[in-house]
Amino acid sequence: MSDSYSPVQRHYGQHHAAQGGLYERILAALKAMGKDPAQLTPDDLSPVDEFHTLGKTITQRMALGLGLTGSERVLDVGSGLGGPSRYLARTFGCAVTGLDLTPEFCDVADKLAALVGMAGRVTYRQGDALAMPFGAASFDLVWSQNAVMNIADRARLYREIHRVLRAGGRYAFSDIMAGPGGPAHFPQPWASEASLSFLLTPEATRAALEAAGFRIVAWEDSSAQAQQAAQERIAAADRPPPLGIHLLVAADWGTVARNGLKNYQEQRIKLAGGVAQKGA
Repeated sequence: MSDSYSPVQRHYGQHHAAQGGLYERILAALKAMGKDPAQLTPDDLSPVDEFHTLGKTITQRMALGLGLTGSERVLDVGSGLGGPSRYLARTFGCAVTGLDLTPEFCDVADKLAALVGMAGRVTYRQGDALAMPFGAASFDLVWSQNAVMNIADRARLYREIHRVLRAGGRYAFSDIMAGPGGPAHFPQPWASEASLSFLLTPEATRAALEAAGFRIVAWEDSSAQAQQAAQERIAAADRPPPLGIHLLVAADWGTVARNGLKNYQEQRIKLAGGVAQKGA
């Protein structure tokens, strides 16, 4: 991996390079599950391409609450392997652009879109969310899931999201946030160590969004569901299924899973999200 990569890019890309290529590993896992790569549906990929807490369940819940018509221009910030972007494009007909800092993720997202017959319906670009390569008022909706935890300058991020949204546009998000129980245990999927993690409390998140010019129009705390999901992962943590988000994590998956459950049980992290609207 190039020495020019940032610590965050190295965190998300190091495991893939070491293991012979993420796309190839995903294909091998699908074949181990008896899936024919020539006959895949987007749903077949959801165990790995919904790389965020609560997976496809919360993607669907977020999208249904937005009343999408299909006419929206959507930007998925921190698009990863592209599961949510493909879901929005396929289910609602939205034109979706994914932006991710990690080159490997963008490359694999393109390949997975082609694999399930969605090449051309979604677009992926490598770039920095703090300096987005898009003009002002380019999108009707900005979407992000578990993308902001690696970003220290949250004020600048929210100003950039505000800038690329049209007047009246919305920002829909679901994030790991800081709880009252103290610093999180690491490693976790978003950070192998504390130096890569920049969590805000729900209160600080709301304040930062409002300071950037947003009005909070919806808010939901999903910590209880996230803790239950973390508990369910423990049973299979040491022998995970062939396809899953463990393919994207460099650290020992059993340790990551156990830390995740402890973090929720000890209220060191929370899962919350909502919708923020830019003024007309």
